[in-house]
Amino acid sequence: MRGRCFVIAVLVCWFMANPSAAQAGKATRGTSPKVIEIKAGPFITGSSEREREAAYRLDEKAYGHARTRERRWYAGEGTPKTISLDRFEITETLITNDVYSAFVRIAGHRAPTVTAKEWQGYRLVHPFSRAKRHIWQGGRPPKGRGEHPVVLVSYRDAKAFADWLSSVTSHTWRLPTEAEWTKAARGTDGRWFPWGNAYDASRLNSHDNGPFDTMPVGSFKTGASPFGLLDAAGQVFEWTSTAAGPNRHIVKGGSWDDKGCGVCRPAARHGRPDHLKHILIGFRLVRE
Repeated sequence: MRGRCFVIAVLVCWFMANPSAAQAGKATRGTSPKVIEIKAGPFITGSSEREREAAYRLDEKAYGHARTRERRWYAGEGTPKTISLDRFEITETLITNDVYSAFVRIAGHRAPTVTAKEWQGYRLVHPFSRAKRHIWQGGRPPKGRGEHPVVLVSYRDAKAFADWLSSVTSHTWRLPTEAEWTKAARGTDGRWFPWGNAYDASRLNSHDNGPFDTMPVGSFKTGASPFGLLDAAGQVFEWTSTAAGPNRHIVKGGSWDDKGCGVCRPAARHGRPDHLKHILIGFRLVRE
């Protein structure tokens, strides 16, 4: 329902900008996507050696091998340090298929899709058959997935959506920086997960207990961060505006594919190519 209400709100803005459709828009009512306030001030970023060791052990127990340790997945998180950010607002949940559909219909942006050739070119472990359930048909989201996070969106798609949303509303929207995302997901005290230091598979959509698929956003209220951010661990990774090299950006949060779940910690980070359209990556936005 939340996603559908937001679509209505976006349509209102569009009708206001297009007088020929104004009469039809008079009867339309709705609300903006829900945002939460992240107050100005300091927070702890990075991770301690103790946290990283605990993450590797979680992975080893879940997978039965030490691949993340051997490949030093968490070595680039940086040592703990306190930094300060200005106040900002961030969407409580990931952007959903229902919300994104207004962008596709009104702006004419391409619907989330991927061809078998593109998918094979990514060299991912997931077969193309698994991507098919997320592909839009006729400009519409897959049936029953309206409240699921939109996926198969590249960094450029996510940025284009934010730019378009800024043009049809009274606010400026953008992707969060890695620091903003981390503070919203972690709180100020350097905790290992949004809810505390102990991993709890009942608090997120991961491969430990989940359906090995996306789920409606906000399904895990007990997994909220101290600020109230939902789905910051598991569900899908999220694009940020922080570069990870030429034509690459940092993604955060872990996914439904992960178990363990060392990579689901807010401190965890890795880069992905901007052109990648993955079934494990979505996004949320900051409102200015």
